[in-house]
Amino acid sequence: MRIGVWNTAFLGDATLTLPLLQSLRLRYPGARIDYYVRSGLERLFAPHPAVNSVYGYVKNTGLGGMLKIAGEIRSRRYELWVSAHASARSGLISLLGKGLTRIGYDRPFFNRLLYSQVVGRRFGEVDETDCLLELLRPLGEGPVSPWPEIHPDAEAGEKAAAFFAEIGTPVLGLHPGSVWATKRWPADFFAEIGRRAIKEGAYVLIFAGKGEEDLARRVQEAILHGGGAVADHLGKRLKNLAGQLSLPELAAFFARLTCCLTNDSGPMHLVWTQKVPLTAVFGPTVRSFGFFPRGEASTVIELPLDCRPCGLHGHVVCPLQHHNCMTQITPDMVWSDVKVKLLH
Repeated sequence: MRIGVWNTAFLGDATLTLPLLQSLRLRYPGARIDYYVRSGLERLFAPHPAVNSVYGYVKNTGLGGMLKIAGEIRSRRYELWVSAHASARSGLISLLGKGLTRIGYDRPFFNRLLYSQVVGRRFGEVDETDCLLELLRPLGEGPVSPWPEIHPDAEAGEKAAAFFAEIGTPVLGLHPGSVWATKRWPADFFAEIGRRAIKEGAYVLIFAGKGEEDLARRVQEAILHGGGAVADHLGKRLKNLAGQLSLPELAAFFARLTCCLTNDSGPMHLVWTQKVPLTAVFGPTVRSFGFFPRGEASTVIELPLDCRPCGLHGHVVCPLQHHNCMTQITPDMVWSDVKVKLLH
């Protein structure tokens, strides 16, 4: 049996789809399972034991790109196709791929014409992982693996092990970035947490992806200029790793942290899924969307403001021009949670 699973949304969405893949592997242990993700994410998911192959889809390539990937899918002759991405493009690719059984969400309304079986999109009712597991319902009862499991490759693990062997503990990770600007807690606030952690004897690692190097540099410089006692220890206790790590390496480094501070972002999901203590700052988005970090070691810091949420993904600028959802979350509020995790 050959099974294809499709989710070409962002990093967090692809990570939250892992329980669906893991559950399919439990139900069909001898099947060949292929995973289709946004181009650039392939190496992160390729080592996962639930999948045989991972294929990347370059988005925004127009009709030609859609027809090309649909032709590749069709050539692989899937008996079961599961689309975890509720978009018109994903539905059309599913239809053109001609899987014998095609399962997708019933929204938008035209999805009923594109899939052979549809399930309700229970957005806002249950956690996103549970939402995704609903796609298994047409297949009947069977075992479920509800926790997303990250499996960085051996090379990434070795790089992380070598790096952490050269520093002490505890280690706080700071990831100040996010695709959407309004989801970013102020850089100076991240720096204040880093400064306090160093004063407590911790090591601080700053992480950021491609295009976020300037943001990471601002956090680094703010920590450096925060006081002599901290500046004297900067070389030994503060490392800026922005732009230096691949996604598998980022996951492997996260796995070795004492705790991590992030925004609501894709990398946030690489932290909590590995059961690393996490403090996540939420502003324009809310827990009820279902994309929040799970587990007893995870905390969401947020404010009960009438203007929240202002959108599913956040915005480039605050629609009300004040950004209170983030700027009114103080370093004191965040440090009270981070300190417990860091110095337990």
